[in-house]
Amino acid sequence: MPRFRAISLTALRTTAVGYCGVLLLLLFLENTLLYPAPKCPEGDWEAPYLEREDVTFASADGTRLHGWLAEHPNPRAVLMYCHGNGDCLGYLGPLMRELRDKYQLTVFAFDYRGYGKSEGSPSEAGIVADGHAAQLWLAERTRRRPADIVLMGRSLGGGVAVDLAAKNGARGLILQNTPTSMPDAAAYRYWFAPVHLLMKNRYDSLSKIGRYTGPVLISHGTADTLVPFALGQRLFAAAKSEIKRFFPIDGGGHNDPEPPEYDAVLDEFIRGLPITD
Repeated sequence: MPRFRAISLTALRTTAVGYCGVLLLLLFLENTLLYPAPKCPEGDWEAPYLEREDVTFASADGTRLHGWLAEHPNPRAVLMYCHGNGDCLGYLGPLMRELRDKYQLTVFAFDYRGYGKSEGSPSEAGIVADGHAAQLWLAERTRRRPADIVLMGRSLGGGVAVDLAAKNGARGLILQNTPTSMPDAAAYRYWFAPVHLLMKNRYDSLSKIGRYTGPVLISHGTADTLVPFALGQRLFAAAKSEIKRFFPIDGGGHNDPEPPEYDAVLDEFIRGLPITD
């Protein structure tokens, strides 16, 4: 019995040390895992099919950021797109063209710090600050109030868009596969780790979305294994808007494009946006 007890204690100590090592590794790698941050020349930076203006502007701390502005001659709305953690402008040309031409929008997209041609290194505070700088720049450029800009965000970008809508307002808020928070999403993949206690990057959209009362459209794939469908449902339930719609994508994964049926839903949402001065 004493020998068995000693072996058991040794095994427990070894397991505990290994577990703590895994947690330390996850802590160390958090930003690397969360921000793959594609840099130029990844993607199509020529994009000859998209007439656009190259834009450079500064975040609050002076970090230089890069964006594309694709203007429509007679826009129904001005939309700012906040991309996901694995995207950059070099991948967004086809989407920007579709949003401009199919939905009659002036579209602005930008890269967070550390992405594409933007300077710096990504962090939650920095990326959120970049989003605020982008919204203010776009409002000034198009002679609108920040609250007159339609915000569209995918995945992590949805967390940025929710923060902007809650603080600055928005004419409409469009979210795609957006988590309630990053720890909530991480808990499904790293179920063995106390991610809610350990993660520095929060993007707590669940606590913020209730402070925005404008129109909301949320789409989410039922087969999303990175941001489970249930999180999209919870985020939608927390939205306080009287005009809101949830569009489930049957069988859709996290990185799958919206299906053709989404086109009519998005067009109807844009047509129903409140008129601004």
